[in-house]
Amino acid sequence: MSWTRQPIYFVDFEGSRTSGILEFGVAEVLDGRIVTARTRLCRAMGAVRPEDVAVHGLQESMLAGAAPFADEWEYFAKLREHGPLAAHYAGVENGLLKSIWPYPRSSPDFARPGESIVEWGPWVDSARLYAQFYPRFDSGRLETLVAASGLQPELDALAQVHCPPERRRYHAALYDALAGALLLASLARDPRLAEMSVMQLLAFSTLDAEKRDALRQRELF
Repeated sequence: MSWTRQPIYFVDFEGSRTSGILEFGVAEVLDGRIVTARTRLCRAMGAVRPEDVAVHGLQESMLAGAAPFADEWEYFAKLREHGPLAAHYAGVENGLLKSIWPYPRSSPDFARPGESIVEWGPWVDSARLYAQFYPRFDSGRLETLVAASGLQPELDALAQVHCPPERRRYHAALYDALAGALLLASLARDPRLAEMSVMQLLAFSTLDAEKRDALRQRELF
């Protein structure tokens, strides 16, 4: 089955292990398009460093009335049960998610159909996919890839619909999640890449050559 027929949930967090997750954005990709999106601010669990505020623009005073990210357990656990999670350089999001909840509930292992796993991953990683499929791009930075792929107008149109007015910019969680989701969805416009299975997409998303080869061998047999 083509990966395009499987819901994939593109995730972005703003925050750090010190402050906790201050904002999340999730964009669902299905059939080569973005079908749902959700975001909210979250109360800080620790100090928010000035150098981080300079990047994401979230001050503690803006977050004081928000519920903590930990209240979203059921939402993220259900996402993981319904499809693989995705991110741009997924190690960052995986690390932040595991700092709150080390493990999800037992969920389908989309790299090994028919099996279950108690892990947030394996993740679909748009940065790794683009590095392999489009090595001509000079940088793996999210905004660079979006611009080079001609997706910026489409991203800004989606942001007008889904993002709060003050968060329609890079380093805002849903804006970045939509950007990464667009990069992923645009792969479906290439017939060769649209035919890949979820297992292949996950294999190309890992830097571990042994894991990648094991996944490819598994699909062959």
